[in-house]
Amino acid sequence: MRAIRVGAALAVGGALLAASTACSSGGSKGGTDTPGKAAGAGQSSPAAGGGPASSAAASPSASTAVVDIEPKDGTQGAALDALKVGVNGGKLTQVSVTDKSGAAVQGSISADGASWVPAAGLSVADSYQVKAQATDANGVSTTASSAFTTLTPSRTSRSQDNIVTGTTYGVGMIVSVDFGMPIKNKKAAEAGITFEASDGSPVKGHWMGDNRLDLRPQNFWKPGTTVKVHFRLKNVEVSPGVYGNSDRDESFTIGRSQVSVVDAGKHTMTVTTDGQPTQTIPISSGSDEHPTYNGTMVIEAREGTAHMTSASVPGLKPGEYDLQVPHSLRLTDSGTYVHGNNWSSHDTFGSENVSHGCIGLEDAPGDQGGPDTPAAKFYASSLVGDVVKVVNSKGGAVAADNGLSGWNMDWGTW
Repeated sequence: MRAIRVGAALAVGGALLAASTACSSGGSKGGTDTPGKAAGAGQSSPAAGGGPASSAAASPSASTAVVDIEPKDGTQGAALDALKVGVNGGKLTQVSVTDKSGAAVQGSISADGASWVPAAGLSVADSYQVKAQATDANGVSTTASSAFTTLTPSRTSRSQDNIVTGTTYGVGMIVSVDFGMPIKNKKAAEAGITFEASDGSPVKGHWMGDNRLDLRPQNFWKPGTTVKVHFRLKNVEVSPGVYGNSDRDESFTIGRSQVSVVDAGKHTMTVTTDGQPTQTIPISSGSDEHPTYNGTMVIEAREGTAHMTSASVPGLKPGEYDLQVPHSLRLTDSGTYVHGNNWSSHDTFGSENVSHGCIGLEDAPGDQGGPDTPAAKFYASSLVGDVVKVVNSKGGAVAADNGLSGWNMDWGTW
């Protein structure tokens, strides 16, 4: 019995030794146990799983992608075209940009994922937040951000135009914009003014010098057309260091067509409404000494009774005058009008040209003229934007920049 117990103990001990050898780390080539190298001592093989060594092997490394944002974080007074996002060693996956109101700035990531650019320039005196994300070739992501402000212009230009929103104009209406100063970046300024015509007519601009831009379609507007004008000049650098001062929308409607042809040789004005001649009015135009301009002009203002004086005509002697002239419709900046004439005899109209360059229609005495005279009727039927074309005058051609006379330029030149 005692021998049996000893053998059993030896058997158990051998089993324990074998078990201990099987679970050793194998640090000794001879398979001998090495103290402190058992599995429970924190030196497990990768097959054991779950230990610190396997956790370290699964931890991702830092991304090799490097995102670059311009302007840098904290930049003040950035240029409006300065925003761009790029990445080295990876591809952009997401870019978000918001202004100070929280509105998103639209933009797009390039096809190769290397860059992002906004769809349009930024706004002046605004602040922006940029957040960008990219991944490297192993799919490891990284992020970057920037907050900056844009410049506040020290100088601005005006953009005064001749449109009153909601008004109905004649078919010859030209939109004229006065910037009040010489404009250097003319293409940028012109691109900041766009048109929407209900009939789809394209509108093009022509610079009348450095300060003024006139805009019109190729042909007269179609009656009934509605026109929207969008000014987006606030963020446009119209000259070095000078920005536009306004973002606004205006609109107007084109009324019936009225085109009047003045034949200075025949002393008549034929009025055509919506394509049909409606009346022929006896007139008196400019004398041989002061002939009326030839060419297509446009009524640019309804002035009612206008004060006209020869003081505005240098060297006019004899023939000085200082008059209150009724039913005055301005055609040029230099002072050509269609107006009532209540100082010449009835026989003058239709037979003589006696004015200082204007087109006179018979009117009644008094500063206001009469209510039922040829001048009064024509005035009442006329809109700003109506066309008045003069032919057979002894005068020269009206300049395109004298009033709204741009219709005298062909479309190719315009």
